[in-house]
Amino acid sequence: MVTKTAAKKTTAKKAAKKVAAPSAPKSGLMAVIKTGGKQYVVQEGQILTVEKLPKAEEGKSVVFNEVLLIDDGKAAKVGTPLVSGAKVTAEVIENGRGSKITIQRFRAKSNYHRRAGHRQSYTKVRVTSIA
Repeated sequence: MVTKTAAKKTTAKKAAKKVAAPSAPKSGLMAVIKTGGKQYVVQEGQILTVEKLPKAEEGKSVVFNEVLLIDDGKAAKVGTPLVSGAKVTAEVIENGRGSKITIQRFRAKSNYHRRAGHRQSYTKVRVTSIA
């Protein structure tokens, strides 16, 4: 038998575990861009790690023309599939390679084993403007 006080305690615990919904963007302007086969939600000033961008030098700026959505907090412009005339400008912070991932394959009783490693290249950028 559960008493009323025990029921109140479990309800309070459940309420405490709930995660608050994400707040609105601080700058009021956000966009969804597509690069490297992936989609990213970006805001001005955000630092983002994307797949390696060819010909991206540190300190230079990069323009992402594949913008899928722009939201200013009041109205959203959704592209079909891209928003015409929209672009996101970012400054390249660094080019690098991620940590090593080890791949192992093994088949029991057949003397089969393979080992390989992989390091994914990336480009770290800071979003400077959304237009």
